[in-house]
Amino acid sequence: MTEVNSPQRLGGWTRFVTARPRLSLLTALVLTVLAVLAGSGVADRLGSGGWEDPDAQSTYATKALEREFPDSQPNLLLLVDAGRASVDDPAVAAEAARLTERLAGEKGVTGVGSYWQSKAPGLRAEDGHEALIAARITGDEDAMGETLDRIAPALRGAHGPVDVKLGGIVAVRHEMQTTIQEDLLRAEIIALPVTLVLLVMVFGSAIAALLPLGIGIVAILGTNAVLSGLAAFTDVSIFAMNLTTALGLGLAIDYALFIVRRFREELAGGQDPLGAIGTTLRTAGRTVLFSSLTVAVSLAAMLVFPQYFLRSFAYAGIAVVLLAAAAALILLPAALVLLGHRVNSLDLRALFRRGRPAKRTPSEGGGAWGRTADLVMRRAPFFALGTTAVLILLGLPFLGVRFGTADDRQLPSSAESHVVQQHIRDGFPGSPGGGLDILAEGPATEAQYTAYKERIARLPEVLRVDGPLVNGDTAYFTVQPRGESVDDPAQRLVGELRATEAPFDTKVTGAAAVLVDSKNAIGEQLPLAGTFIVVVTLFLVFLLTGSVLIPVQAVLLNALSLTAMFGAVVWVFQDGHLSGLLGFTSPGSIETTLPVLMFCVAFGLSMDYGVFLLSRIKEEYDHTGDHDRAVRLGLQRTGGLITAAAVILAVVMVAIGTSRVTNTKMLGLGIALAVVMDAMVVRSLLVPAIMRLTGRATWWAPAPLRRFHRRFGLSEGESAPAPTATEPERDTVGSRG
Repeated sequence: MTEVNSPQRLGGWTRFVTARPRLSLLTALVLTVLAVLAGSGVADRLGSGGWEDPDAQSTYATKALEREFPDSQPNLLLLVDAGRASVDDPAVAAEAARLTERLAGEKGVTGVGSYWQSKAPGLRAEDGHEALIAARITGDEDAMGETLDRIAPALRGAHGPVDVKLGGIVAVRHEMQTTIQEDLLRAEIIALPVTLVLLVMVFGSAIAALLPLGIGIVAILGTNAVLSGLAAFTDVSIFAMNLTTALGLGLAIDYALFIVRRFREELAGGQDPLGAIGTTLRTAGRTVLFSSLTVAVSLAAMLVFPQYFLRSFAYAGIAVVLLAAAAALILLPAALVLLGHRVNSLDLRALFRRGRPAKRTPSEGGGAWGRTADLVMRRAPFFALGTTAVLILLGLPFLGVRFGTADDRQLPSSAESHVVQQHIRDGFPGSPGGGLDILAEGPATEAQYTAYKERIARLPEVLRVDGPLVNGDTAYFTVQPRGESVDDPAQRLVGELRATEAPFDTKVTGAAAVLVDSKNAIGEQLPLAGTFIVVVTLFLVFLLTGSVLIPVQAVLLNALSLTAMFGAVVWVFQDGHLSGLLGFTSPGSIETTLPVLMFCVAFGLSMDYGVFLLSRIKEEYDHTGDHDRAVRLGLQRTGGLITAAAVILAVVMVAIGTSRVTNTKMLGLGIALAVVMDAMVVRSLLVPAIMRLTGRATWWAPAPLRRFHRRFGLSEGESAPAPTATEPERDTVGSRG
């Protein structure tokens, strides 16, 4: 066995975390209170964007246009509805003029214009009953939100012969931010009591059930403080708070569940509380450490992407994983030492037993899982091939994925800004605000501008070209595509416009251009992120097991476990199946960053359960050297635990999935599905079947790697028994032959 398993080092750690248990818990309480203060109001400091590449051509052009032509870049739209009257009716026109004048007089608002001023056909609905007033709210995201809150009540609603609704980018993002905060609070109200009930069902004891919940709350509050601090230095997405809640509860409960269960097993086996903590940290504690590292690695891969939406999830995820692990490995042992046998107090299940004999201790349970392992290993080829085929079949819809951008359709159909944007899409010509802008930089004559305009007007996907507006040596053109603003023809048009020859420097922006640049940025960094996850995961699992084959199996089976999630995401959220039941509007595409985010999160959680199972199998194999018995006992002793942890995490993710914001709903429900499939299909059926087929070769490693593992590796459990005279010396990583 490895040096890390030496009693001296492990005893030292046990003494460290249990020497002053009351002081440790008091310190944790003080730090938690400080975290509450530091993290209060964090949602108000987070952004609701972050999908674009900050170094892309489209981002540069957008910022330049906002700087050089601020009045022509509206981000607030007022939809003026004249009811049955025409927008050209004198009374309607007079009221619209008053609204326009009032809006122009507001502080922080510039570039106010309307259909009634310009008579531009793109600002008038085709049925003649609606028209637009456009304006630009200045400042950063916080300032724009404050301005909108201040002016919206006076503008919204009935004004004489017209009714006004607010839309535009500012309104969409502000409403999305507000909706997420409300939904997150509701998710926590749903998840916490349901989780507590499930934990009571798992443990029986109310005291034992409260411990994982407490660890989760500490992790969430600590991560909120971290995000609040990061928001002072960099952009952080408000969407990351959903991951904070989900992983804070889910992983903290997983880790605490694993440690508390093992502690109770050791108590039931006759150890005193301090001895039970020592064994628990030496076994389950090391598993928690490895699990947290593998999850953090998967989430850290998102740091390589330029979009702050993805990086925000890495910030939140890494923080909450490490805080959950630290709380489980430091605070929880202190609490368990103080509780001792009282951890089994308040057995609520006794109320329902009515005189029946008490349930077996945790160390005695798991018979059903043992029988499942026996069945799977007897029919290993059938389960291996059948399960793989089903998972691949469930993932086939992802082959038809179409990528798009996040817009107002993320919000529920009743949201005001969604209603406005949908009216514009359905009833206005040329999709106002959905075109492409061309920034032209450099000296040019009027004739050169005209020639360039005629050249791009001849492109087959172009409906109309407006402009140029000129400011010194800078000009810009607006191009209206013939179809939807971000469909495939519009994306092709971006490439055609960028390839069109011009006597000045041109850069293209707009929704389709942002999408093209975002896809390119993700495509460029995806190999690096994937390589990082795979290489580091292989290395960590090798350190745990000492095997060459097991890390490869772990990576491949984890990836396979995600197929159902990706297939369901396309079938439900892109194609719109179950949209009525789940209450969302399908935009017909998947936001570009979501699959990356969901892969990193779900892969990490799959590794979480994989490490739980593999570490127990490795412990049994080190004790007995019997491969089949180790697989059986490993599943028997962790199958119920992994399933319980997966169900609890799935409940938390489903609570997140009740959000009215489509991306959050997709994230919550998709990962819930991935977690359940991984625990109940991959860990219960596929892993034991594959390990039965690979046999003792599962533990093989070449001699140099065996030596490396002996020196640096980490494995769970006590030392293997010394070989007898009739038993050849066995390597902990497998046979020498």
